[in-house]
Amino acid sequence: MRSEVATLPGNPERPNEDWAAAALPASGDGGTLVLLDGVTPPAGDVGCVHTVPWFTARLGGALTELSACQADLTLSEILARAIRRTAQLHADTCDLSHARTPQATVVLARWGADRVDHLVLSDSVLLIEAPDGSVRAVRDDRLDRVPREALRSHEATDRLRNREGGFFTAAADPSVAERAVTGTTPLAEVRALAALTDGASRWVERFGAGDWTECARVLAEEGPAGLLRRVRALETAAAERGATGRGKVHDDATGVYVAF
Repeated sequence: MRSEVATLPGNPERPNEDWAAAALPASGDGGTLVLLDGVTPPAGDVGCVHTVPWFTARLGGALTELSACQADLTLSEILARAIRRTAQLHADTCDLSHARTPQATVVLARWGADRVDHLVLSDSVLLIEAPDGSVRAVRDDRLDRVPREALRSHEATDRLRNREGGFFTAAADPSVAERAVTGTTPLAEVRALAALTDGASRWVERFGAGDWTECARVLAEEGPAGLLRRVRALETAAAERGATGRGKVHDDATGVYVAF
């Protein structure tokens, strides 16, 4: 089995808010991958004295431990427990009801002797490659379905965050785990898995440099580090053309790749 993790900060002068891990028990009886993309808040009050990297490290650590050690729990149950555990760490010092309390997108995958379970919450993506080379992208597209004009300001976005008709992220409410996209695939139908934050999935979703099948090929041949290099080259070229649009020139970008 091969596993690789790569990450790049969007700005070297700011902490990387992504978090990722791949756990492969020595017994060889299974494993898990975890990917978080921390949500960067606007300047101002967020109701919390902690940073987004503080939050993603603790939520990511809890998810890794629970998904690797608690095979009796579903991934939704694991996410709920991890959110609750993390919230308890700062409930006494922070306003966890604040719309901008630290939060993150989530991708989880766990495999055993005969199956792969997955969970996706918000706009990171999980790629599942079959032995024949076909690739299925597992996405939570609720943010995509929100009209762009409804996200015209931070305040407008706050009104849609973790609300029906809007989109959901992992923050302080464990019940959000019930909103995640989940599923199971027989292990025999999986050749590789890849989890990408939206800073890495730009190669497909923003720049259209290839489809998900071609993205999986790049990951197999060059690893996630190779994909991230390609993304940065495209971002730099777009910036030189003045074609960055309203988004960031560079975003934190992280990929996890596991080949069976």
